[in-house]
Amino acid sequence: MTQRIDDYALIGDLQTAALVGRDGSVDWLCLPRFDSAACFAAILGDENNGHWTIAPKGATSCTTRRYAEDSLVLETSWETRTGTVKVVDFMPQRDSSPDLMRIVEGISGSVEMSSVLRLRFDYGSIVPWMRRADGHRVAIAGPDSVWLRSEPHVKTWGQQFSTQSAFTVAAGEKVAFVLTWHPSHEPRPELVDPFDALEQCLADWRKWSARCTYEGPYRAAVLRSLITLKALTYAPTGGIMAAPTTSLPEELGGVRNWDYRACWLRDSSLTLGALLAAGYDEEAAAWRDWLLRSVAGDPADLQIMYGPAGERRLPETSLPWLRGYAGSAPVRTGNAAVDQFQLDVYGEVMDSLHRAHEAGIPAERHAWNLQLSLLGFLESTWREPDEGLWEVRGPRRHFTHSKVMAWVAADRAVRTLEADPSLPGDAARWRAMRDEIHAQVCARAYDPVRNTFTQAYGSPELDAATLLIPQVGFLPPDDPRVVGTVDAVRDELMHGGFLRRYSPGSTAVDGLPGQEGTFLVCSFWLADALRLTGRTEEARALFERLVALTNDVGLLAEEYDPVSGRQLGNFPQAFSHIGLVGTAIALAAEETAG
Repeated sequence: MTQRIDDYALIGDLQTAALVGRDGSVDWLCLPRFDSAACFAAILGDENNGHWTIAPKGATSCTTRRYAEDSLVLETSWETRTGTVKVVDFMPQRDSSPDLMRIVEGISGSVEMSSVLRLRFDYGSIVPWMRRADGHRVAIAGPDSVWLRSEPHVKTWGQQFSTQSAFTVAAGEKVAFVLTWHPSHEPRPELVDPFDALEQCLADWRKWSARCTYEGPYRAAVLRSLITLKALTYAPTGGIMAAPTTSLPEELGGVRNWDYRACWLRDSSLTLGALLAAGYDEEAAAWRDWLLRSVAGDPADLQIMYGPAGERRLPETSLPWLRGYAGSAPVRTGNAAVDQFQLDVYGEVMDSLHRAHEAGIPAERHAWNLQLSLLGFLESTWREPDEGLWEVRGPRRHFTHSKVMAWVAADRAVRTLEADPSLPGDAARWRAMRDEIHAQVCARAYDPVRNTFTQAYGSPELDAATLLIPQVGFLPPDDPRVVGTVDAVRDELMHGGFLRRYSPGSTAVDGLPGQEGTFLVCSFWLADALRLTGRTEEARALFERLVALTNDVGLLAEEYDPVSGRQLGNFPQAFSHIGLVGTAIALAAEETAG
């Protein structure tokens, strides 16, 4: 693949999403859901694994591109020697079946265009049977059926197991292509007018974006991040995907390739905070309800992640026919980390529900009983080692962040009972648990010689997650141990101006070979910690460097390699955009207060 990860833009319909490259090629699309098998998987292999390119004949990269207004409608423009043309890509919010729409518009002169469609179902492994029906092209393989049509009609032909067309657009002319998926055993869905759909799609996004209450600095970056979070929302349930992709590598050519098409509980607290701070109470309430449904049941069965509708079974498998992005294999679907034991998720669930209650989101009657059940389980397990926030595939340890979040769970229970003594529960019991955890962390996770909290009990390694200690209220920001931790993490984990998750070369910790890039959300955490410890100017400078990493349409992946200057990991990454929103709002609030 010649496209960098950050050469892609995102479009979607709030149930799935596609990645469109600067060359006009859709190289990733899963239908009908985020976690369905991809029908375009070229980003993880080559063009024979599925793509759809619409571009001027012979063109490579576009001249410019942008999102129309505050929307998820992508406009890609090419200036050629014969004229200028624009391709408008979008997926309207669906009534039934998903549609991918691409409208070619002549701006000036006359431009020869080419369309090459290679559908490959089941992650690029199945070549469908193509036929004509009612003047349309139809692709069928097993459960999948896709229809291609154009308005006005453009002649198509089959060539090298692809559907191709060539046409010319002059200034003022428009040609629309519509790709529609439906189950192969069902009749073709009703046709949707692409031009009407475009206007409705823009209107929907205008209405949604107008609800943003944030008016501070960097509003454009904040709103684009919020739009991205909305785009990663599975509308039927309110679950928010960590990313729409799988196996985009954390190291080019390496094995750190994971499927992020799931909803992580670790994101919940920060997600709620970002949405509520920007005025999106409805989305926050939907996410809270998704959370309650997903974690319901035996607290011993609590998972760190779930499917978009709360599915629990996410088995990890490899796809050997895909060579991986830039040769980064294996390509994985599902995620074995779903079976890990991570103490911190209990704290994240408790903190999320506490934030929702404080924000005035009406409580569900069963929510508190669920929280008591989670606390009862945590009371008997918090002393055990776990796999930690970063889902390490090495041995379990007593990770500092995990213990801190166990403290958060007990603390939020105490706060809730103090605010509403009518609720059932033993505040003294949870207070004692909170105090015991606090004392143990301060005694066993703190290195007095280096004046810093470490990654795990008795470990010399550092961890960016310890930057969250003042943010969650475990210690005040002016505590010398907090200041020392911020200094140590910044000094030891900084790489090229940004922060790693933990000490490099810690293969004994994560159980994996190779390295990874700097972790963007950790860099946002550092900016937050610097602000909390009184170094606002340093925090703002770091934040501005992070915002500058967004690609030309405002998107961030999971990681960044300062050596090659490339974004790495799954893209776009919800956690990175949550960090951007949270830090921007906190800096603006401090500026207003100052």
